[in-house]
Amino acid sequence: MSDAELILIGGLLLGAGIAAAMVADRVRVPGLVLFLGLGMLVGSEGVGGVAFDDVELTRTLGTVGLVLILFEGGLTAGWQEIRPVLRTAISLAVVGTIVTAVIAGLAAAWLLDLGTLEALIVGSAVAATDSAAIFAVLRESKLKRRLARALEGESGLNDPVAVLLVTGLIAWIDEPGYGLTDMVVEFSGDLVVGAVVGGLVGWGARWAFIRLDYPTPGLYPVASMAAAALAFGLADVSQGSGFLAVYLTGLALGTGIVPARRTVTAFHQGLSWVAQISLFFMLGLLVFPSGLVDVAWEGTALALILIFVARPIATLLASQVESFRFRERVMLSWAGLRGAVPIWLATLPVIAGVEGSAQLFNVVFFVVVISTLLQGFTFEPLARRLGLTTGEAALPRPVVETGMIQELGGDVLAFRVEPQDAAVGRMIKELGLPREALINLIVRDEQALLPRGSTVVEAGDELHLLVRRETRNEITRLIRTWREGPVEGPPTLPIGIRGSPAIFSVRPTRPADGDTGDPRAVDGVEVAVTLRTRSDVPAAIVALVDGRFAVTGPKLIAVGGRRNMTRWCAERAERAETSPQDRAWLQEAIGVIDAPALR
Repeated sequence: MSDAELILIGGLLLGAGIAAAMVADRVRVPGLVLFLGLGMLVGSEGVGGVAFDDVELTRTLGTVGLVLILFEGGLTAGWQEIRPVLRTAISLAVVGTIVTAVIAGLAAAWLLDLGTLEALIVGSAVAATDSAAIFAVLRESKLKRRLARALEGESGLNDPVAVLLVTGLIAWIDEPGYGLTDMVVEFSGDLVVGAVVGGLVGWGARWAFIRLDYPTPGLYPVASMAAAALAFGLADVSQGSGFLAVYLTGLALGTGIVPARRTVTAFHQGLSWVAQISLFFMLGLLVFPSGLVDVAWEGTALALILIFVARPIATLLASQVESFRFRERVMLSWAGLRGAVPIWLATLPVIAGVEGSAQLFNVVFFVVVISTLLQGFTFEPLARRLGLTTGEAALPRPVVETGMIQELGGDVLAFRVEPQDAAVGRMIKELGLPREALINLIVRDEQALLPRGSTVVEAGDELHLLVRRETRNEITRLIRTWREGPVEGPPTLPIGIRGSPAIFSVRPTRPADGDTGDPRAVDGVEVAVTLRTRSDVPAAIVALVDGRFAVTGPKLIAVGGRRNMTRWCAERAERAETSPQDRAWLQEAIGVIDAPALR
């Protein structure tokens, strides 16, 4: 075929992959199954008739794809999301993967009449959960955040463990004198070296992003790709786990506020999709459907043992590091979705020439498809049945960067306010912003509002913040408080001792009163604090330094003590001629003036 024909076919396949992803998202199942099916359809035994059996090329491209997928997984999660469940994620990734591998391996030895080491290779391959598959079901899920974080962390950390198990078992078969002790030592060393390299490269990448002034925003994605490649390459040549290093590098770079965060994240999400589509499609090409028939019963039995026996036992043991209820452990065990990683791992014994490796590949492929279909379709219904869902998304929307003002030494960020956030109902001045940061714009109902200190934050608002670079860490902590609370309540009013009786008065608004939406004084008495402002007309609710309150507006100004003001507002709200907007404003005034915090 000509170059143009190859490019055309590539475009058509990517388009088909996108369509498959959209279909998968609608039916709530990981797109893995459809991508694999597409590859099998195009393959030598499908309608496409494309003969492809280059396992070595599949392994090489699969390694690149897995690096991109793991880096994007860490970048999207970030350390702040993983830290609360770090012990659980590590335990599931290490203890859970090993226990699952042993139980599934023993089952494979019994079902397939394999040697112990060959069977353990099968068990180790199917023990790995897949970050792409997990993310696919969590993206639209309402699973409790704690469980979602644990699953997300496990899916990124257990891939390196499974890789080390498979490569260690292959070495045990191929190398004379190699044994369990050598495997344990090599396993531990690989994880330590991978963790150290990943941490150092991730820290260095953060430093470069924050300190270096790149001439164009387009270089930030290039720098992030360089960080991923350096992490994997340095760890691998240092006899460490390159996959662990690249995940930790992504985790470090995805933590906190860094320049061009949105650009980099969007870039790597796109790369991850291309990697998933290409990898799954290529693995589908590599499979010959006729070979699956020979292991259909054994593959089904192994898949059921994996789902209902191996994974639950492993999860029960691994989750003891934290206090989970039984139904939460059930959900963690059911959420162990398999994906492209086990199938990619199954290519390693084929390349190494392990006896019966073709059968091993077909068994792993069959197990992954059964597991993904069964668990992917039932994930969310089971979570609801167990009462483990909430009103918020399992994967929170991250803080979004909208730009960078380099010449000012600051960043512009956008924070989307969700209904459950602690900042809802608070005034801007109550959010605890440092002097080096300010909210310069609020997008509400597709309208841009210029906020005042008394503007109340509502669910659905998008707060645009202008911050100095040196306040990034403080803003990161503050944003977490806006999400989870507690946000400090309204300040105590600096109201002095009243020197005369509380006089109540109502009069028409005069030109001399100035801006009634932001008054500095009312009838010569200084405003102590503005409690509320009205967005549709220039009106405000204020407390005066003499202890009284005032409701100002374009037509009337009322001033008086708490009791008289609430009575006046209630009477006007009940009048038939009062508009719905004015009635809502007067009712809000009653609630504000009579609030316990202002007593």
